[in-house]
Amino acid sequence: MSLELGRRIAFTLGALLVYRIGTHIPLPGIDIAVWMKIFGAKSGGVLDMFDLSAGGSVRRLAIFALGILPYITAAVLLQLAALGSSRLRALRNQGYRGRKTILAYTRTLTLALAALQAYGIAVALESVDGVVVDPGLLFKMSTVFTLTAGTMLLVWLADQITTRGIGNGIALILAVGLVTELPFALVSAFANVNLGTVSHDMIAGAAILAAAITALIAFVEGARRRIPVEFPKREIGGRAVENLSAPLALKLNNAGLIPTLLASWFIVLPAAAVSFGLGSHSGWGSAILQQLGHGRPLFMILYAALIVLFTLFYTAFLIDPEKASETLKMLGGAVRGVEPGEPTAAYFDYVLSRITLVGAIYLAFVFTIPELLIVYFGVPFYLGGQSLLIVVCAVMDIGAQFKQEAELNRGGYLR
Repeated sequence: MSLELGRRIAFTLGALLVYRIGTHIPLPGIDIAVWMKIFGAKSGGVLDMFDLSAGGSVRRLAIFALGILPYITAAVLLQLAALGSSRLRALRNQGYRGRKTILAYTRTLTLALAALQAYGIAVALESVDGVVVDPGLLFKMSTVFTLTAGTMLLVWLADQITTRGIGNGIALILAVGLVTELPFALVSAFANVNLGTVSHDMIAGAAILAAAITALIAFVEGARRRIPVEFPKREIGGRAVENLSAPLALKLNNAGLIPTLLASWFIVLPAAAVSFGLGSHSGWGSAILQQLGHGRPLFMILYAALIVLFTLFYTAFLIDPEKASETLKMLGGAVRGVEPGEPTAAYFDYVLSRITLVGAIYLAFVFTIPELLIVYFGVPFYLGGQSLLIVVCAVMDIGAQFKQEAELNRGGYLR
């Protein structure tokens, strides 16, 4: 292992240690004992999902309770805004300067979203008897400042890990939070086994399914559809080289987690509209809210369908077959057996449409199966497809960086 790689690993571990310390520092003015009792009584499903994504900070009401999700939300919102804004689309094509401007926009929006969510949390905590020691304006201000500062610190840490450490900072922070909270979930599950509320067969089945889904995620995220591309004869090192070829690799899942986030938003928003004044107390309003609950048939059908729809839509936004064909033509390359120009664009569209559909079905399967386990089979801890996807992708990203470093070292030795 090279000295530079060792330095990067040490920096990453130090930054992650800072994150883990922050998940154990409680908010000021909170009676933790009262909150832990309330959380224990109301935990399960969605609440556990938020606690896992925040590394246990929700259960402990820590300064990092908001996690890094406001930043992810801001980034997704700006990408959606780029669909209707020519200025944002132009910034994406301006190289480093454009990316820096978009990053500044993302951080500003993150600050606003975090402050808004922190204020909502402060108000909600004050409404729970015994949780807040001294309710009032000072508590609201301190909670908003603390939670917002915690989120912005995590954003900075993630950026430092990506720049000076190893792996993707955001993915690593999410993955470490999930992995470190897994023992707590397992202890809780085995406690239920000892109490007789959960059978050994159920725990074994959940473990086998988790392993199978993990293997599926690793296979699909590593899978590539390789398109053979040939370039004209050119001179390399004073020697003429003919039939130079390089495959164009396309991922099955190019959209990542964004379609799943969009799908959940499009389900939550109608439910929130019904709940806040459009008939929540009427018969039809209550029926809609009930059917849109996690694990309900309507929720599962809509969730899976929206994931497939948004995966197709977002991938089409990310990859333009016509633009890819023009770029390939400018570089002098051509797909083997396909004419340049429109035929190449049509071929790219044909291949991309089919592999994206496979990726969309894969995402829908990974994200809906765990929901069925929780609701219909009584799995006593949150086994989320999102959690598994984040952890597997983070590990694969680190593995790829280690492999790249090893190849560089080998190349330097041979020289």
